[in-house]
Amino acid sequence: SRRRQILLDLDGSPEPWQAPPFPAGVGTERSLGTGREARAVRIKFLGCGDAFGSGGRLNTCFHVHAGAQQFLIDCGATAMPAIKAAGIDRNAIALILLTHFHADHCGGIPPFILDAQFFAKRATPLTIAAPKGLQEWLGRAMETAFPGSSGTRQKFALELIELAPGERRTCS
Repeated sequence: SRRRQILLDLDGSPEPWQAPPFPAGVGTERSLGTGREARAVRIKFLGCGDAFGSGGRLNTCFHVHAGAQQFLIDCGATAMPAIKAAGIDRNAIALILLTHFHADHCGGIPPFILDAQFFAKRATPLTIAAPKGLQEWLGRAMETAFPGSSGTRQKFALELIELAPGERRTCS
């Protein structure tokens, strides 16, 4: 199998918790467990390639499942097909963290937002946290990808959090 698991015993218990595998599909799964599901962290690498798909890899997108929380670290242009192929519930993703504004790290945001609106029928809030300039970037990105889409009002709450270098913030 292409999937590999790494288990880490964080609390000294003799038998680390074995996370159930993600559905078959793209990506590599890493499991960090402690014997208690509420403290387990699973990371699925949906894409870790460069902007040009070298070696056939998809753009950067990591799916993190920690207890009841799910979020993405980056959402590259190829994220939506990867998320769907992995069988991940898009509506369960509450937060997207963007490291920077290159398409291979954030180009999947416009399709993610429109999919949430029109196909996944999202009703729960979505938070996007990114470096300063997020609000301006998002408007430009939406209009570039799908003209007229920046004026479409979402049927779910969309919170944008702009972070300065080194700033720490708790997102719920």
